[in-house]
Amino acid sequence: MSTKEKSLNFIEQIIEEDLKNGLSQDKLRFRFPPEPNGYLHIGHASSICLNFGLGLDYQAPVNLRFDDTNPAKEEQEYVDAIKKDVQWLGYQWAEECYASDYFQQLYDWTVALIKKGKAYVDSQTSEEMAKQKGTPTQAGVDSPYRNRSVEENLDLFERMKNGEFEEGTHILRAKIDMASTNMLMRDPIMYRILHKHHHRTGEKWCIYPMYDWAHGESDYLEQISHSFCTLEFLPHRELYDWFLDQIIDTDKVRPKQREFARRNLSHTVVSKRKLLQLVQEGHVTGWDDPRMSTISGMRRRGYTPTAIRNFADTIGIAKRDNLIDVSLLEFCVREDLNKTAPRVMAVLDPVKLILTNYPEGKEEWLDAENNQEEEIMTYRKVPFSKELYIEREDFLEEANSKFFRLTLGKEVRLKNAYIIKGESVVKDADGNITEIHATYDEDSRSGSGSEASQRKVKGTIHWVSVAHAVPAEIRIYDRLFSHENPDGNKEINFKEFLNPNSLEIITGYLEPSLKTAVDGDRFQFQRLGYFCVDRDTTADKLVFNKTVGLRDTWAKVESKE
Repeated sequence: MSTKEKSLNFIEQIIEEDLKNGLSQDKLRFRFPPEPNGYLHIGHASSICLNFGLGLDYQAPVNLRFDDTNPAKEEQEYVDAIKKDVQWLGYQWAEECYASDYFQQLYDWTVALIKKGKAYVDSQTSEEMAKQKGTPTQAGVDSPYRNRSVEENLDLFERMKNGEFEEGTHILRAKIDMASTNMLMRDPIMYRILHKHHHRTGEKWCIYPMYDWAHGESDYLEQISHSFCTLEFLPHRELYDWFLDQIIDTDKVRPKQREFARRNLSHTVVSKRKLLQLVQEGHVTGWDDPRMSTISGMRRRGYTPTAIRNFADTIGIAKRDNLIDVSLLEFCVREDLNKTAPRVMAVLDPVKLILTNYPEGKEEWLDAENNQEEEIMTYRKVPFSKELYIEREDFLEEANSKFFRLTLGKEVRLKNAYIIKGESVVKDADGNITEIHATYDEDSRSGSGSEASQRKVKGTIHWVSVAHAVPAEIRIYDRLFSHENPDGNKEINFKEFLNPNSLEIITGYLEPSLKTAVDGDRFQFQRLGYFCVDRDTTADKLVFNKTVGLRDTWAKVESKE
């Protein structure tokens, strides 16, 4: 790492300092510790890229550890989804671990703490406990059960484990300091009773460790050298260290907790609880709805792993929470897809264009480049005929000199095809244009090398042959929330800012090469944006999601507002 010519972020500086102070490089080990109670979101993606990125930079192992200490909210579905997301982002963990792997060891350590007088069973109600805990400026009051005998504590704790008590009747607390200025140190809860099925241990346990007790000890058991958390865990660091002090073997690596700031994304929420609310209340179709900030939602929308990794790299690591504009993420997506997505033609708001001088019944298969960004250009064939679809916005009956698309009396080039000239229109009873009639210059075919083909015209528009067009459902997505920070005002429910126009479903007409497209395939619909095949696609029906436009249209909207 030290040989890399780049400025180090503060996390890397911490690691470099530890190496300089004698920590052996081969003792470096990191972890990504998700709780399997929901799907991962863009905030987790930043943490994944941080931890696994450090693993790559330092050639150090990175564990994937599931913090499965709350069976009331955890499911195997979430475990599977998390593993899929990490691998999709391009990373592979050294060991797959679970806090539940350590339940017996945590229990044994707890028994030892009780024997040393450092933990006790408290039988107060949660309301009574809250009252006696004090305030940030006022010391807490000892629990009436704080001085129970070691024997009584051991007996009660074992009976808690055996399932003899109802939930809420007893908890186990560490005995630290009820007058500490850090309220987390005021005899924190270590265990609570939960009669719930655990997705891995079944009904074996009736007590479950709290995060603060399981976290550092899991790090220690796995010999994690650096445990990186988001900033809200900074007050927990003192407790993390206190718990380690009770069980540490000085011959082993002592984990070090350090904190970095959350990166919140504009126009969305990144709270698993609130994302779950959106799913359960039907505001979205599921965790992988393409409007969601989840990794699975972004994958389904057509975002690439490279784009998300580049985004994480661009925003970097900081010590202060801040709001990142979603347009930066969209820029990263656009930049990657520009290099990799094949270009195709699709018409999403069609009007019929008839070439009056093109022979009836004739069709041609013209060469079209797949991606001008390719090092070695490849081509596909697209059919051309007398009747075409073009975008309605690409024609104006009367236009000023700044309109470079099709109009009456002026010429425009059809992409990969011919130069045409608008001649007349057909309208319905309400005055809406139903057909545009034009003539084509037979000698102007693109790439033919003829003099006519090299004539310069100011505009080029895309098209699809009516006879060959493949209809498809097109889902046009907008920001899920109309406010840049829907979660920012605690007085207003974040759902008040839901954008009612975040999804529009239309029928588009595609060139026939897309008939064979499968779930996950990404394309640039020329002049329209980037689109991805959705998993709802069947043999009879293509479904595409709009991934992102060719340019940031929101910047203009927001600047007007």
